[in-house]
Amino acid sequence: MRVGVLGGGQLGRMLALAGYPLGLAFRFLDPSPEACAGGVGELVVGDYLDEKALFRFAHGLDLITYEFENVPVEAARRLAEKLPVYPPPKALEIAQDRLAEKSFMQSLGVPTPPFRRVDTLEELGEGLAEVGFPALLKTRRGGYDGKGQALLTSWEEAEKAFHALGGEGLILEGFVPFHREVSLLAVRGLGGEVAFYPLVENRHQGGILRLSLAPAPGTSQALQEKAEGYAQKAMEALGYVGVLALELFQVGEELLFNEMAPRVHNSGHWTLEGAETSQFENHLRALLGFPLGPTAPRGHSAMANLIGVKPDFREALALPGLHLHWYGKAVRPGRKVGHLTLRRDTWEDLARDLPRLLALAGAW
Repeated sequence: MRVGVLGGGQLGRMLALAGYPLGLAFRFLDPSPEACAGGVGELVVGDYLDEKALFRFAHGLDLITYEFENVPVEAARRLAEKLPVYPPPKALEIAQDRLAEKSFMQSLGVPTPPFRRVDTLEELGEGLAEVGFPALLKTRRGGYDGKGQALLTSWEEAEKAFHALGGEGLILEGFVPFHREVSLLAVRGLGGEVAFYPLVENRHQGGILRLSLAPAPGTSQALQEKAEGYAQKAMEALGYVGVLALELFQVGEELLFNEMAPRVHNSGHWTLEGAETSQFENHLRALLGFPLGPTAPRGHSAMANLIGVKPDFREALALPGLHLHWYGKAVRPGRKVGHLTLRRDTWEDLARDLPRLLALAGAW
């Protein structure tokens, strides 16, 4: 069985590493000849909308998936005319537009922060009159890890941000005084069967995910079930197949939808060592129609991203229970080049060693 992956980054790399024990082969399409997934599988270098590149990529494949959500929807749709493409291109289309994804989730009865479409200064003023300050102004498309957005605390800041972000194709969101940010990874198989991982607490620095704690400490069963209900509604509405990540704001015992990612997700990297079945293996199981694997956590895990820093491998691996994942990418400021996962049997033991993990990752 040959699996094609649109995108050749670290998520594609980890998909392949999870798929090889299942006897799968992998091919990646990426515009960069230095794409790190090329180290573990065949790499086709080309633009996602180049017909010749798409033909070379698709030839001989059995199915196609993607490892990041900014793949052109048109490319996914072209490929879907010839081969199974999972998750469905419709999910990709919705996830690429912040206005579309919030409108979609709201239509399912899932609560979101207040939001307004913004294409003119007049619409920005009308939106601010409704949501008030502070507020967030974001580009509807593109932007990740904190890019493409601005916090507004005054009309002067709002005007500057409006022009800096392009002056149209924007979304205004009311600022939510949330308790913490959490995420849920859900997986749905070809036959509609579903499985859910425990909610994860995510901590960011400079708009980039730096630390995930799994399961999220102090999470009630009611909160877990609420998140699962949100994901179930979205997956059923989309006829979804594969892993879906929901990013959420926790406000007391309420969860507000923020964003979705129709793919394996950074906040699920802990599952490689910290769950019975990793998100990567379960994504592939879903695509292939295999039974989904159990998602129960193995104790408590903390995952720290390596952002523009290469740790001392000897020092890192000297910490019992720590697992190092190095993506083989050139180190540059602000770039995710690897991650560290630390697993402990109890939350108390994990909390005790968190400072050492964060020091190794160069965070805080």
